Amino acid sequence: MDYLKAFIIGGLFCAVGQILIDKTNITPARVLVVFVVTGCLLGGLGWYDKLAGFAGAGATVPLPGFGSLLAKGVKTEIDSKGIVGILTGGLKSAAAGVSAAVFFSFLSALVFNPKEK
Repeated sequence: MDYLKAFIIGGLFCAVGQILIDKTNITPARVLVVFVVTGCLLGGLGWYDKLAGFAGAGATVPLPGFGSLLAKGVKTEIDSKGIVGILTGGLKSAAAGVSAAVFFSFLSALVFNPKEK
C-alpha cells in the first residue's frame, strides 16, 4: 500500500507540473522553482510533513520535498544558532543531496560524453 500511495502522490506532482508546462506560458525552469518554493512554504508551516508521512517517497523525493527539507533545516538552525540559521540551515540540510547530484552528474558526463545541442 505504501508503494501505491507514493506512486499516486508522486504522479500527481508530475501531472501538475506537466499541466503547468502545457497549458500556461510558464517555462519548465519556473515550474521547478514554483515546486521548490511551494514545498518550502508548506514545510515552513509544518504541513508538508503530514503529506510526507502519508505518501513517503512520493512526497519526499520530488522538488517540493527539497523545498520542505530547506525549510526544516532553516527552522532547526534558527532554534540552535539564532538569526544566523537563516543563512546556514538550508545549506546544511541539503548539502548531502546537492553534493550527490553534482558528483553523479560529473560521473555521467565522464561516462556518456555529453554534447551541446
